[in-house]
Amino acid sequence: MVFRIEIDGRPPTADTLVHPALSNYGHFTAMQVRDGRTRGLDLHLARLDASTRELFGAGLDGDLVRARIRHALGDDVRDASVRVVVHWPEGAEAATLLVTVRPPAPPPSRAQSLKSVPYQRPAAHIKHLGGFGQTYYGLLAAREGFDDALLTAPDGTVAEGGITNIGFFDGASVVWPDAPCLHGITMQLLEPRLPSAGIGSRRGPVRLADVPAYRSVIVTNSHGVAPVERIDDMRLPVDEEFVKTAVETYESVPWDVI
Repeated sequence: MVFRIEIDGRPPTADTLVHPALSNYGHFTAMQVRDGRTRGLDLHLARLDASTRELFGAGLDGDLVRARIRHALGDDVRDASVRVVVHWPEGAEAATLLVTVRPPAPPPSRAQSLKSVPYQRPAAHIKHLGGFGQTYYGLLAAREGFDDALLTAPDGTVAEGGITNIGFFDGASVVWPDAPCLHGITMQLLEPRLPSAGIGSRRGPVRLADVPAYRSVIVTNSHGVAPVERIDDMRLPVDEEFVKTAVETYESVPWDVI
């Protein structure tokens, strides 16, 4: 269900939908909005600006992005899942912003299961369009009874989930895989705050063969933080105290007015 779609602050038309329909070259960010607020707004705006500069050679004004989101929400929608998609049609003088407003997504309610797959996203540091591989492997994982795919290199090095970041708790610190991946907004908010909660946080290599050595595993995305109870045929322990601390640390992040 979609509440609303706007392109540059207006309802889409056949003409304005031509480029999004024919081109997958672009990028986006996705956020949860509650009462007209979101967590990590500055990080979302920085992501959009940096990716627009890298893909199209010019920046993206954060105030314009906020105005487009507010306009799409209108006066009638306070809670929503919002996506901001950036295209730059050939010959255009500025980027085009497509904003979708959908029903809000609740936080994860249970532990997750992941199927490892031999795939890594190209230009993984960009939240780009055209994620065929993620969708293909995500659906494959779902058909086999998993919640999502776990993207890995040919040697079993773990990169990220299909739509999540993944962290491995060794009893003292969370190890975030240092393989090429998208540094999600929830990960960016949680990673620097964990030490204040008594949990270390660092980057390092993680391979599938290493997973049984960890005390607990979590995944993060715009929906929140969730434990992982299974990867392939490996049943994983869930350290309830660690997971509770990670969830509470993320939920303590203030909401920013859009």
